Amino acid sequence: MSTIRLEQITGSDADLKAALTDAHLPTDDIEDSGRTFFKALSADGQIVGFSGVERCDGDYLLRSVVLHPDRRGTGLGKAVVEVTVASLDPGGGVFLATTSAASFFASIGFSEVPRDSVPAAVLATRQLSSICPSSATIMKLIKPPT
Repeated sequence: MSTIRLEQITGSDADLKAALTDAHLPTDDIEDSGRTFFKALSADGQIVGFSGVERCDGDYLLRSVVLHPDRRGTGLGKAVVEVTVASLDPGGGVFLATTSAASFFASIGFSEVPRDSVPAAVLATRQLSSICPSSATIMKLIKPPT
């Protein structure tokens, strides 16, 4: 599998917005402060996808993980998540919300958690408080992807 390198971008990046829109993922708050986004590049410099994180006190919300359609199913999604998580300060919990990719995230070390066990700062994000439906699956990284 190719090595993935992350390059930080802003939430206003047109390619990020297009990829999220094409994947039917929310873009409502990507330009708000407190979010960090990355384009994921293959070893040959091609953009394969995007990821983002939002710091929530000592924890993180993993968000906006998306691959270009022709790169899905190749193992690059796992690599993008792995590199993104590795870029975070150790010690904090890593959470996410999903309506369609719970099985993918479960396969790489995330487990579903009850909403009432999620730290208040994570729940207070726009993503969890108003953008994602209440039926979204909330997950926490239990063991880093291997």
